[in-house]
Amino acid sequence: MATSIKLPDELVKLAKKVAAIEHRSTPKQIELWSEIGRAVLDNPDLPPAFILETLHSLKEAKEGFLQDYDFD
Repeated sequence: MATSIKLPDELVKLAKKVAAIEHRSTPKQIELWSEIGRAVLDNPDLPPAFILETLHSLKEAKEGFLQDYDFD
């Protein structure tokens, strides 16, 4: 269920600019920032860059971008 909320104009303007560069909608950009922020707060001992790369890897796996790895 979608819920309307009020956000600061500056946040929405910045999200709109970044969303255009990243080829996603403004709401999806804000959702991504929220997901990253939650993950960083939930894992304070991990570097934010590591968390971001992990989230990207999980999304790639979910979309089927996996390859078998040969240990030989």
